[in-house]
Amino acid sequence: MTKRCPWPKTELDIIYHDKEWGKPLHDDKKLFEMLILEGMQAGLSWSTILTKRESMKKAFDNFDTKTIVKYDDKKVNELMQNSNLIRNRLKLSSLKLNAEAFIKVQKEFGSFDKYIWAFVDNKPIINNFKNINETPTRTEISDKISKDLKKRGFKFIGTTICYAFMQAAGLTNDHMPDCEHKFK
Repeated sequence: MTKRCPWPKTELDIIYHDKEWGKPLHDDKKLFEMLILEGMQAGLSWSTILTKRESMKKAFDNFDTKTIVKYDDKKVNELMQNSNLIRNRLKLSSLKLNAEAFIKVQKEFGSFDKYIWAFVDNKPIINNFKNINETPTRTEISDKISKDLKKRGFKFIGTTICYAFMQAAGLTNDHMPDCEHKFK
């Protein structure tokens, strides 16, 4: 039997845990996707996001920032009618703002990847929490990232969302020590 962290319960959770969570991510498009998904997750379960992920990918133009920056109120209203999405007007309205801010960061730093990985000195933080209850919901680094992203115009990017993003993008590896996916 495969040993893994205790949180994955559904088939989608298990696939995500085994193939993505905690693995260093350096592709700007995927980093933007994870940033958006983590913001959409605020107040909801990650399983809900995984269930709606493909629908969001399709509705959000494959997370293409150059397309999303053109979104207007008509587009947000259209998204609000899509029952396969998280229909929160503030979250949907933040898509354009986050795409604009993301593009500005890319221009300033050469890539979002260079910008975000600098917060962890370009190497993942490997944690060895003994049980899931020890895993924090925020850290000093997620506080710094959140503060800096907000200053740059990002929305739905509080410190808890930033820490979840760090886990998703592999900036921090919080797999439990006995998890077979800890260093894969």
